[in-house]
Amino acid sequence: MRQRWQLWKLPHMTSTDSTSRPPANDGVARARPKIGITVGDPAGIGPEISRKAATDPRVLDVCEPVLYGPPSTESFDIGRVSARAGQAAYDAIVTAVADAREGRIAAMATAPINKEAFAAARVPWRGHTDLLAHLTGARRVAMMFHADALRVILATVHIPLAEVPSALTRDVLEETIDLAARELPLFGWPAPRLAVAGLNPHAGEHGLMGLEEGAVLVPAIDACRARGVRVEGPFPADTVFVRAMRGDFDAVIACYHDQGLIPVKLVAFGRAVNVTLGLPIVRTSVDHGTAFDIAGRGIADPSSLVHAVLLAARLAAARA
Repeated sequence: MRQRWQLWKLPHMTSTDSTSRPPANDGVARARPKIGITVGDPAGIGPEISRKAATDPRVLDVCEPVLYGPPSTESFDIGRVSARAGQAAYDAIVTAVADAREGRIAAMATAPINKEAFAAARVPWRGHTDLLAHLTGARRVAMMFHADALRVILATVHIPLAEVPSALTRDVLEETIDLAARELPLFGWPAPRLAVAGLNPHAGEHGLMGLEEGAVLVPAIDACRARGVRVEGPFPADTVFVRAMRGDFDAVIACYHDQGLIPVKLVAFGRAVNVTLGLPIVRTSVDHGTAFDIAGRGIADPSSLVHAVLLAARLAAARA
């Protein structure tokens, strides 16, 4: 289906090809911060949920949303992967990051992009996290999924499962633990209690089911504890998330993508927020993809993006 956007009805819209930008921060206190919303892949549900989130009373109560995307004169094949859509999503992100770094917006929340569309457009990054690290010069970043019931930080992200054991080095895990301990105070935990999930069943069962716990995870945890970080583990992954939900820990470090995302999406899908830790700017995002199967039908649920914008406003205030 070919459809033309009719998204940019808000007076504070910023189009990626426009010279009309939000004014730079002049140091004058304002009641509501400007929060940028990138609309993601224009062939997916991003434009719809962005428009809904930007007009949601809960959002308007705490911030002034600024939308970033291609101009409404452009049209895209809804529900289809294309290089044009991938490039448009990329351009919006680049513009929003520049505005965030210049103080034109206080934070940014991103609607979903499509990794295949990025690849078709020859964008050399797999997704938001590595792209944002590149654009901001951040040395070490981590993906965290934040919900009231559970917080999960990923030590490795978008790599094949077969590559996880070699990618999960002691340095990587130490940096992830340290980053979580440093960033979580912004979320309300001044001295966060962290748990590390084991890579193997039963956290390796003392070497009977895998050697990574003893060779990599335990030394990394011990090194972080020696620096004063409140971290424990490795714990069996089939119980550690339940313990965190019961209040034993403030966040769990997961070894790989699905290990961490399955539990958080099971308990809070649509309410969880993806946060990039380690950036010099505030960036939040949704907990779902582009949903090409329902794009253009007007039925997409904006709940996760609403929560992402609300959290972005809260984190911007905490950093101010």
